[in-house]
Amino acid sequence: MAAEPKRRTRLARVEGRAARAEELDRVIHERVRLGIVSALAVAPSMTFVELKDALGLTDGNLSVHARRLEEAGYVVCDKRFDGRVPKTEYRLSAKGRAALTRYLDHMEALIRATRAGRGG
Repeated sequence: MAAEPKRRTRLARVEGRAARAEELDRVIHERVRLGIVSALAVAPSMTFVELKDALGLTDGNLSVHARRLEEAGYVVCDKRFDGRVPKTEYRLSAKGRAALTRYLDHMEALIRATRAGRGG
């Protein structure tokens, strides 16, 4: 039995080249981190408690993911005290906003490619 020829998938273009799922920004692609950057994209800043409540996360889960975004330069974290109460506030950096825009463009290109592959 002869092997079937491989189908060539037409892929949409992102930044002048074919969009491929394996090229997604893995920092943002993780569900919790995508939620964090998405929330920060529509608000000038959010406190730790606001993010935790908005996304339904535990303290530890939010801390780990926010730290990863901070290490990537996507999120800026400001820690201060309000009286004796510590207050942690996050905002999306310019690098983070650009990364989110690239990520969303990439996802849109993948969606278009998928729809084109199905004939519609």
